[in-house]
Amino acid sequence: MAIDPVCKMTVDEKLAKLKSDYKGKTFYFCAPGCKAAFDENPIRYLGKAAPKGCGCGCR
Repeated sequence: MAIDPVCKMTVDEKLAKLKSDYKGKTFYFCAPGCKAAFDENPIRYLGKAAPKGCGCGCR
């Protein structure tokens, strides 16, 4: 299982339809909003807790 870097939800890599590659690593997402937020600014989400109100609509 992977962790969505935006909202920190668990995502099954085998079933995930949303993913992005960044610096040689694949990241998986629970919702289109999470993927869009990550694609816009990946550095914001790497190595940090999910920001309050990430705005992805998954919670």
